Amino acid sequence: MATMHTKAEVEPQRLHTPTIVVLVAGLSMLGQFAIATYLPAFSIMAQALHATPAQIQQSLSAYLLPFALMVPWHGAISDAIGRRRMILAGNVLFTVGSLMCAAAPGIGLLYAGRAVQGMSAGAGVIIGRAMVRDVFDGTDAQKIMALVAMIFALAPALAPVCGGWLLLWTGWRSIFLFLAFLSALLVVICWFFVPETLPPARRHPLHPVALARAYGALFTMPRFVALALANAAVNLGIYLYVLAAPSFVVKHLGLGEQSFGYLFIPIVVGLIAGAAVAHRTAGHGSAARNVLLGHLVMVVAGVVNIGVNAMHASPMPWALVALPVFSLGMMMTQPFLQVLALDCFPERRGLASSCYITVQQFGNFLSSALLVPMLLGSTLYMALGMAVLQCIGLATFCIAMRHRELD
Repeated sequence: MATMHTKAEVEPQRLHTPTIVVLVAGLSMLGQFAIATYLPAFSIMAQALHATPAQIQQSLSAYLLPFALMVPWHGAISDAIGRRRMILAGNVLFTVGSLMCAAAPGIGLLYAGRAVQGMSAGAGVIIGRAMVRDVFDGTDAQKIMALVAMIFALAPALAPVCGGWLLLWTGWRSIFLFLAFLSALLVVICWFFVPETLPPARRHPLHPVALARAYGALFTMPRFVALALANAAVNLGIYLYVLAAPSFVVKHLGLGEQSFGYLFIPIVVGLIAGAAVAHRTAGHGSAARNVLLGHLVMVVAGVVNIGVNAMHASPMPWALVALPVFSLGMMMTQPFLQVLALDCFPERRGLASSCYITVQQFGNFLSSALLVPMLLGSTLYMALGMAVLQCIGLATFCIAMRHRELD
């Protein structure tokens, strides 16, 4: 890997770019594993916990709502006490929540454990991005974000496949023990290998008035809000299929619990390819040009997805053909949207990262609670939903670029 130019505040001898890439990607993957690893076990868990399928489905919401509620605070706290402490604390709590889920005798403790997981999982996702922007500038930051995205893109495929085999071999509780092991491993790795990237001189105290002003400044900044909405909308386009996976794979595709790879592997191939394209195009043309190129790919995928699902009565394999193309286009936009958004508030990138992910996670929560139940009755409905979300993403990005011209 080419040498990256780093900021003077971070000790260069403690910073190794490949290590930062792998660790930040691992921290980001943990949240995705918490969502997707146990999806194949839904029906078995419903029987074991004497719960209805709808109650098990709502365990996703029990995770996503606390995640969304805590996301605004992870970055702000890390701006005050440093990045490393927050990563360690978040992973310790995630380990505890995973053990609670593994030991759950009924739906109540499962919900509680999922809530603890949700409260803590965002720390790594948010702070990892802020760490990259703490250390790397401009094109280098875009390239690092793209490399992180390439590794992170493996999570949607690996998580349900691992969950399916753990379910087959050792039962559903082993899935949560596996999550506890992963988070504990990250605690160890972070303790020994992750340097502090935010020196004391650049920290901001958790003063309530100053914090309220900072939040207000971000959420009343049209450019930042539009960029956050642009990111959330295109992510939801593919996330619809992740959240609806139990019904989509088993009901619509007619496959078993060990067959989630038929959905997730094509998506992941597209995500990895999109991240590779983003890494290659970083520094070639403007960030706005690269985002619009990704949207062009998504438009093609959306039209194809609607067409094939409207024309073919049998969903398999037609319901899958456009998903890797859409995920490719979506991932082509991600590194550029992230850097553009964090640069809206350069003096408090931890808080900016928190607010950016807050918008995305509230979108995920609303999608899980409202949108997915409305659309999962038909593969055509899901295709239409994906296309509408992409259009919203494109419109809000154009608004963000318009506000840049007005600034």
